[in-house]
Amino acid sequence: MNLRAVWAIYRQEMARALRTLLQSVVSPVISTSLYFVVFGSAIGSRITEVDGISYGAFIVPGLIMLSLLTQSISNASFAIYFPKFVGSIYELLSAPVSYLEIILAYVGAAATKSIALGLIILATAALFVPLHIEHPFWMLGFLVLTAMTFSLFGFIIGIWAGNFEQLQLVPLLIVTPLTFLGGSFYSIDMLPPLWRTISLFNPVVYLVSGFRWSFFGASDVSIGVSLGMTLTFLLICVAVVSWIFKTGYRLRN
Repeated sequence: MNLRAVWAIYRQEMARALRTLLQSVVSPVISTSLYFVVFGSAIGSRITEVDGISYGAFIVPGLIMLSLLTQSISNASFAIYFPKFVGSIYELLSAPVSYLEIILAYVGAAATKSIALGLIILATAALFVPLHIEHPFWMLGFLVLTAMTFSLFGFIIGIWAGNFEQLQLVPLLIVTPLTFLGGSFYSIDMLPPLWRTISLFNPVVYLVSGFRWSFFGASDVSIGVSLGMTLTFLLICVAVVSWIFKTGYRLRN
């Protein structure tokens, strides 16, 4: 494996993040703080506890997951779409760099930025509510696994997108609504039976539930099912990316 090539692409992507620090870090942190003000104060005054957990602390995993999903997809999709847009993707494809090395560099950089942002949001949340993480290693594991999975998903979107409008289509119209409806700000056990059953078809429910379990030891879905669903989505993304590079879909034409 050409580790020098991987490091060069990775370093370039991380340098781009530092140049857009205001957009990459400051903006999501401010948005998270506003969520705490609106949901934590306004709704928290009416819903004091959920499953024995204060509402302000209950929404922390959901807020982190919301930012993690959107930022992972955004970082990875733009990272691969921009070389396509300016035409430099052909230089990359003709260079002595394997497809695996390209994926490792771009997805690794996107996941690194998302994980760092998730930890910053966690530190920000600790300023608003007292937090105790029961399973810190599981928390970090879910953080890394989710970031890698959705960075791969974003990589697929970046290759599929034909313009900037399509680049934003999936995150805005699909991922963000699914995250809001995936138990980020409530427990699906609070829903009527019919809607609770419908919610189980939302893949984000399993991500949020597993991540929340690492904080409080309680979740809507068992930790085994949450982990299994996350790994399944990761394998699907790996399979799709492998097919894209094997066929050259929207890369060679």
